[in-house]
Amino acid sequence: MPDWLNDILNPVKGFGVTFTEMFRKVETVQYPEEKRPTAPRFHGHHQLNRWPDGLEKCIGCELCAWACPADAIYVEGRDNTAEARFSPGERYGAVYQINYLRCILCGMCIEACPTRALTMTNEYEIADDNRESLIWTKEQLLAPLLASMEAPPHAMRLGNDEKDYYRLGAAGVVAGPRAPGMSGPGGSAGPAVFAGAEGAPATAGAQEVDVKVADDSAGQADMPDFGEEPPVDPLATGSREAPSRGDARGSDSA
Repeated sequence: MPDWLNDILNPVKGFGVTFTEMFRKVETVQYPEEKRPTAPRFHGHHQLNRWPDGLEKCIGCELCAWACPADAIYVEGRDNTAEARFSPGERYGAVYQINYLRCILCGMCIEACPTRALTMTNEYEIADDNRESLIWTKEQLLAPLLASMEAPPHAMRLGNDEKDYYRLGAAGVVAGPRAPGMSGPGGSAGPAVFAGAEGAPATAGAQEVDVKVADDSAGQADMPDFGEEPPVDPLATGSREAPSRGDARGSDSA
């Protein structure tokens, strides 16, 4: 093909996809009257889950806040006491805030949570015309109580210590209800629909990770014996001892 013909056809070839899409029917969704279901693993707004007895899963470790790349999470942990217990273990999240002006819904906080206390729903309608309303507090994020749950603070009902609760999570215990306003994928019309309710749509995060934990009756999983770890020779690995503070000052003065 002559070069002059290629010069004419190349721009036409470049617009081939554009010309094809021009003649396709435009697909319009009548939102908000019509709401389509989201993907099962869609990253919507967050939810703080509970144990089946009503205690909170959050232990106030602040790992989610450290993992957040947008610095959108603020957590204050406090100690549980015998008179006021809000979660299994030593601590609980007394203050929990998520700033949705900063949040990018990446899900890194979910991966960092060691107790599956923080998950993400399919709800995406979080826009607002007030900046203050986009800072969600613990009361907005915490899943509501089911009829079989007891409002904390109260003693642990499902075991003697936090290890008994964590074994439940490894066995696949359902997280419980959805956060207020969550009625299933694609919308929040009407009251909250509980994950355990009959006919409730499946939501990502409602089912705990099904992990098979081998229990050795001592609260620990069976681990293979790899033998005693051989001693490490610092000269062989090329490492050097860090100079003492006195040596560092001496080298600076020299």
